Amino acid sequence: MEHIYKIGQIVPSSNTTMETEIPAMLKARQLIRPEKFTFHSSRMRMKHVKKEELAAMDAQSDRCALELSDSRVDVLGYACLVAIMSMGIGYHRESEKRLHQVTVDNDAAAPIVTSAGALVEGLKVMKAKKIVVVTPYMKPLTELVVDYIKAEGFEVLDYVALEIADNIAVAQHDPNNLPEIVQKLNYQDADVIVLSACVQMQSLPAVAKVEALTGKPVISAAIATTYQMLKALDLEPIAPGAGALLSGAYA
Repeated sequence: MEHIYKIGQIVPSSNTTMETEIPAMLKARQLIRPEKFTFHSSRMRMKHVKKEELAAMDAQSDRCALELSDSRVDVLGYACLVAIMSMGIGYHRESEKRLHQVTVDNDAAAPIVTSAGALVEGLKVMKAKKIVVVTPYMKPLTELVVDYIKAEGFEVLDYVALEIADNIAVAQHDPNNLPEIVQKLNYQDADVIVLSACVQMQSLPAVAKVEALTGKPVISAAIATTYQMLKALDLEPIAPGAGALLSGAYA
């Protein structure tokens, strides 16, 4: 009998992208590898991407981890990068440890992947030193994200804040606009382009185009999360059409 892995996702209530992009990558993987995946979510309330709402939302993540562990998921993904990064430098480690303990205490131990931690780890795997970053956030939150990434040892050469406050509107941003946005950044000396530092802003359809236009490897928070989930499951981290990190070059 084929093995089916249960993917648990802790999702902001207004997020619609995490449950489309991560399944899209793993379903593409199913075409070239034997494993199958099912997807299960628990939601924490958040409508506007501002620090107070993000902190209130993060406080609900323990409940979500508990609910998902009831269904014995094989891995848990925390699907909000800015909520973690706005809580203070290095907070993803604290969050991952605490949420894992929730699953342990529920006799359903599962590895935890945060999109914030996954992006940091993905950049390390790619041996990136210098990066450019695209975010949908307001400028002050974007600066928190940039400072968080810098504190992890990366040089941020340039970044853009698209300043979309409403989280529903973030999901509606057309990914076809991203190549033009990237071309306005000083990416020439970058090792890696972070096409979306947000799991709500769609970028998957634009990844191959941006890699072709710039000649640079491209990563997103969703791609990095998928990579880390596969690693946590001891599976080869590979998925077609999801950029350099999932190409097999870093397997």
